[in-house]
Amino acid sequence: MLTLPKQTNATPVERSMRGSADAELVLDAAMATFLDFGIRRATMTEIAHRAGIGVATVYRRFPKKSGLVQATVTREVQRFIADVDSKIAHASTPTEQVVECFVAFVVGAREHPLLRRILATDPEVVLPALTVSGGPVVGLGRAYVADKIRRLQGSDAGSVEETEMVAEMFARLAQSMVLTPDGRIPSSDDDATRAFARRHIAPLVVPAR
Repeated sequence: MLTLPKQTNATPVERSMRGSADAELVLDAAMATFLDFGIRRATMTEIAHRAGIGVATVYRRFPKKSGLVQATVTREVQRFIADVDSKIAHASTPTEQVVECFVAFVVGAREHPLLRRILATDPEVVLPALTVSGGPVVGLGRAYVADKIRRLQGSDAGSVEETEMVAEMFARLAQSMVLTPDGRIPSSDDDATRAFARRHIAPLVVPAR
């Protein structure tokens, strides 16, 4: 089962990703292999071949395939968050920052190649981590959004509990729209998603003046 990275001190998986060009080669090769074959059918031998290094080198960095899968997912989560941050940075007002954050979450998750691949070919790998065992996913989203809310609201921020609840609503809605995109809330049209967020999500986050 896929386990999502937690927001804690560096894990053994994260430490295994540091300080080596080999690690980046392996992660790039793993990503390409997972996209082509899916996670179950991907082999360490194929990943080593694509990385242009010996399979023993791969195993020194990642003794188990599950660790390599975790490392690949961790890097993708980090890249996803960086992409959301870059989109928020271009928004000119707090309301637009909330709107762009929501759109970036929905669109980014909807279009992420690895997530789309494993949902299509290896659902038993990812669905537990997004549903019955989805607490870490919600927790990551909640922590990220809560931090943004506190920054936006400043001295007007409500209690920690209130902020966390609003952030969790945001995270759960985005998660649900990724898993079940068909519905009245728009998720396939970026402009419509943006309009929905501006009307219904932003008022929950940005205090009225």
